Amino acid sequence: MSENLPGGALTPADGLTLSRMGYGAMQLAGPGVFGPPRDREQALAVLREAVELGVRHIDTSDFYGPFVVNELIREALHPYPKGLHLVTKVGARRGADGSWIMSLEPNDLKAQVRENLDHLGLDVLDVVNLRVGSAHGPEDAPITEQFAALAELREQGLIRHLGLSTVTSAQLTEAQAIAPVVTVQNLYNVANRQDDALVDRCAAENIAFAPFFPLGGFTPLQSDTLDSVAARLGASPQQVALAWLLQRSPTIVLIPGTSSVAHLRENMAAADLKLPADAIEELDTIGG
Repeated sequence: MSENLPGGALTPADGLTLSRMGYGAMQLAGPGVFGPPRDREQALAVLREAVELGVRHIDTSDFYGPFVVNELIREALHPYPKGLHLVTKVGARRGADGSWIMSLEPNDLKAQVRENLDHLGLDVLDVVNLRVGSAHGPEDAPITEQFAALAELREQGLIRHLGLSTVTSAQLTEAQAIAPVVTVQNLYNVANRQDDALVDRCAAENIAFAPFFPLGGFTPLQSDTLDSVAARLGASPQQVALAWLLQRSPTIVLIPGTSSVAHLRENMAAADLKLPADAIEELDTIGG
């Protein structure tokens, strides 16, 4: 297991040091993030290779599969290496047809935490993100009741640290009045930069900002500018997009997902790609 953390290290709280280049495990489930993987052995190999390459931050959730991804992580990596941090999230369940069902009732949030513990084979979860928005983005609604339920489990020792997903800056402030927030996970990439101000706020407060869909997600990034910069630098557009995020803010942590070992290695290589100032200036014209 490598001791060199890809992308460098970020410590948003005592006892929580993350590799800035992490791994998002969502794509290990079947099509539509539902059901078993197409290739179980490859899925297990990806998880083991990520840790071998120095990843200390794996993003997951019990609603990936559901349960499938957490069970794969347990099979591949348990007992977990020292220093590896599993970051999970609660706030949704899956229908029998694969549909995503928001589930934010406080008692069910607590049940979801216990299910994550069970499927991961843990007594305490490193980080639990409360996912409160929808697929369309954050929703400006109170989150005190939901976040307080997770803060109660933190006081009981079932969770070490708390985070938020798909939230507004106002909701971050609301949560911080209840318990410390160590990470925010929102949609953000070189082409989708509506959260620029929140990224900067997280940097100022030493909160890890984990952009989900750093490469566009289900609609991969398409940009002639990105392609031309990548060609000039001898890198792939995906590597350039990831490198841009790492250089965008010192507290951005990346969780690109893949179910391929080769693609994982390509993503990890982006941690060593330094973009010159003129390339960043050019890439900054993409987003809005």
